[in-house]
Amino acid sequence: MPLPTVLEPRGRTLGAEERAAVLRVLDSAVLCSSFGSEARSLESEMSRLYATRDAVPETVACSSGTAALHLAVAAAGIGPGDEVVTTPISDFGTVAPVMAQGGRVVFADVRPEDGNLDPAAVEAAVTGRTKAVIAVHLFGAAADIEALRAICDRHSLVLIEDCAQAWLGEDPSGRLLGTVGDIACFSLQQFKHITAGDGGLALTRDPALARRMRLFMDKGWDRSEGRIHREMGLNYRMTELSAAVARAQLGKVTDVVRLRRERAAQLAGALGDVPAVRMPGQRRGHAWWVMPLLVDDNARWAKALGELGVPALPGYLERPLYANPALPGYPPGLCPRAEELIARTLLVLQWNERYIQSDVDRIARALREVAAR
Repeated sequence: MPLPTVLEPRGRTLGAEERAAVLRVLDSAVLCSSFGSEARSLESEMSRLYATRDAVPETVACSSGTAALHLAVAAAGIGPGDEVVTTPISDFGTVAPVMAQGGRVVFADVRPEDGNLDPAAVEAAVTGRTKAVIAVHLFGAAADIEALRAICDRHSLVLIEDCAQAWLGEDPSGRLLGTVGDIACFSLQQFKHITAGDGGLALTRDPALARRMRLFMDKGWDRSEGRIHREMGLNYRMTELSAAVARAQLGKVTDVVRLRRERAAQLAGALGDVPAVRMPGQRRGHAWWVMPLLVDDNARWAKALGELGVPALPGYLERPLYANPALPGYPPGLCPRAEELIARTLLVLQWNERYIQSDVDRIARALREVAAR
């Protein structure tokens, strides 16, 4: 039988709670979050989940993870000519909001061991026009958020954490990813740890940033004072149906991440004597959105694993973000370590909390078999 995937019931945690949530909204007849309670309740529950000893963030719910990043970029004041430094290994949703605001994306190279931003490359990319850094916690592994925070503080930059792949991930000191930057963005898209089909959440501890994000989410409209549009905004509202499903899913995310970590530890134990396959060296706090591995000749590995019934994606992306037609003007070779990961060494396996011990054993056997060839 194929491994469970997020595109089928046996690979998701959707169940009775989500069905009850949908019916609750339908029975209320209020599906727009401007007039209902589900989205506001989701925001409160997310804020409690990401509260720290010294602060409880404010959460703004919106229609997608990309929308959450757009709220963050807009709240940071990014406009024409402003530069935002980020990674070339991420979903297009990381950079599209910068472009939509008229800003310029500046790509910094990554660490070869995990594909996350190299702080030294970020520092070198900062200019007088730089206004923000978007740190992506790739695959659920922590970027060096302490070093990136220091860079942003030194240059008076806004630090945005893209946590779409890193629900409940932690940095090496045990801090929750999303609690160090000025704004943190999360995704509820189909392939994420938890899902409402689509949906986004943006968190901040800065009341001014929170207000700007909430206004941008709802057409610049502060509904407490009548129909006055205070500033530019779009309609990025989350629906009550999505919010209700997301609330049910949010209650399961702790177990989702726990199980993914347990299965990852089992795979690490099974591959400890296979030097041809390298798992992330920093596994403490990893959220394991997928299983990133380092190999030689990732295309050959992906083909061989697929033949053994273990789907694998060479490189995660087909090309770095700056090599896409939508982002003209960036030269090849801009970020050589990122290009090497994509073209040769990075191999991504899907990962799922519904895997059982036999699934992990099967994946390990397939990896050992390919390594033996």
